[in-house]
Amino acid sequence: MKSPEFIYFDLGNVLLYFSRERQFKQMAHALGISAQEVSQIVEQNDLMHRCETGKLSSKEAHAIFCEAAESNCSFESLFRASGDIFEMNVSILPLITQLVRNGYRIGILSNTSANHWEYCVDHFSILQDFFQETILSYEVGVMKPHKKIYQAAIEAAGVSAEKIFYADDLNPNVEGASRCGIDAVLYTNTTSLAERMRSKGIDITI
Repeated sequence: MKSPEFIYFDLGNVLLYFSRERQFKQMAHALGISAQEVSQIVEQNDLMHRCETGKLSSKEAHAIFCEAAESNCSFESLFRASGDIFEMNVSILPLITQLVRNGYRIGILSNTSANHWEYCVDHFSILQDFFQETILSYEVGVMKPHKKIYQAAIEAAGVSAEKIFYADDLNPNVEGASRCGIDAVLYTNTTSLAERMRSKGIDITI
């Protein structure tokens, strides 16, 4: 069996865990409003989608929040409140380390916003040190499961779709990747992922 030539991982709830509840609570504290009001501002202004497709900058989102909340919260305070919601999925670190040691090319394929990506890169050095390619929705202009983001990932990998292995925690994103010819699997835990990788001929022993 010929093993995949490039391996992509989703960011949220695969490489890093995150809490949307924590995000809204922290932003609410910074803005001086309730978490429910933060959620309403996000929904009414379609902020998550606009930020994660690059239609709205972090500074523009900050201005919308401050106006809606009648707050003079600084950009830095809101940026920190929004971004300090991630923690490393420690279980996946040995797997990533072994893949790199064994010569596999790996990348990140994720729906994310500019401010979240900037925060994560600043706080988790593995994201820059271990991954050769980063395909991010706010840079591509569309979110998974839109086919354009998978096409960008295939092009960046420099191999055909069937030679790419991808792990994501959401079924629609796995299905979207599969429709584009990528060998995609649903991430539930690292032990199961390692078993699936070995079944594909990927050289890992954890």
